[in-house]
Amino acid sequence: MIENNGILTLKEVENIKIDPERDFYSATPEEIKKGYTTDIYFVSAQEILHHLDLKDTIVTAEIFPRGSGVMCGVPEVLNLLSSSSVEIWSLSEGEEFSPKEVIMRIRGPYSAFGMFETPLLGILAHSSGWATAARECKVAAGEKIVLSFGARHVHPAVAPVMERSAIVGGADGAACILGAKLAGKEPGGTIPHAAIIIIGDTVVAAQAFQEIIPPHYSRVILVDTFKDEAEESLRVARALGENLEGVRLDTPEERGGVTPGLVEEVRVRLDQAGFSQVKIVVSGGLNPARIQALKEKVDIFGVGSYISGHSPVDMTMDLKEIGGEKIAKRGRLPGIIPNPRLKQIK
Repeated sequence: MIENNGILTLKEVENIKIDPERDFYSATPEEIKKGYTTDIYFVSAQEILHHLDLKDTIVTAEIFPRGSGVMCGVPEVLNLLSSSSVEIWSLSEGEEFSPKEVIMRIRGPYSAFGMFETPLLGILAHSSGWATAARECKVAAGEKIVLSFGARHVHPAVAPVMERSAIVGGADGAACILGAKLAGKEPGGTIPHAAIIIIGDTVVAAQAFQEIIPPHYSRVILVDTFKDEAEESLRVARALGENLEGVRLDTPEERGGVTPGLVEEVRVRLDQAGFSQVKIVVSGGLNPARIQALKEKVDIFGVGSYISGHSPVDMTMDLKEIGGEKIAKRGRLPGIIPNPRLKQIK
């Protein structure tokens, strides 16, 4: 067996035993740090370089995106390489980047980080994709509030990563408990359709909410479960009075979805009845274009699948210096590409 100073070897990969009865198929933090989520050819590369006494060659690697977006995932990259003897320069979390712009530079022994190329790029690609989608929604919403409701569309192991990334990108909050907490916020959300359906009446559900839920939780009630949204909004408003902070429209596409006309009717009827303080919250199939069309009368947007389903930003890592000498694969420019926006973070 090749002794590789703590670096994962092919023999060790062969000896990895996975419990087929494990509760979840997602990687644990320990498995990620051990290199279990990398592509196998990076393990082979380390063994070849070790055999040729080149594993500690000092290299400089640069990471660039194929498209524009919002930088996200930097803290996890730092944690992934926390014990590695490398220097890292990076854009800051939340900064926007352009296609082909160098967003991160790593310098040090190749053995210190080469094996982690796969998870490192995956962290940045997916996190930046989610952050980018949230930024697009927030730009469309302007000063209106955007909440991320996308946890139900992704595996629970990555839901907190997605929700935190959305907040980095500009979302004002998230419904997923762990995702919001990781971003230093409290989760936002009130009551689901399921509870209202079981209770059988939206007003009864709203009154129960008012009676037992702590007062610091927003009194926002769904009004599309049983009756016309405008009618239900007025029923709830009359029942809760000044305690009602908002009504939420989540009309399914089978009923035409939430339209500007529907929002305007609800707004006008609430105002005419003396409930102008009641905010209108909209969710269900939102994207930047729909947000733009609705934002004149809507106060809060709950965005799910547009954020959670956004494509990762394709990231590439290239070696640009070997032992201080400029180099690159064909089609790429040899040597580092200066970017004054990079800051040393390690």
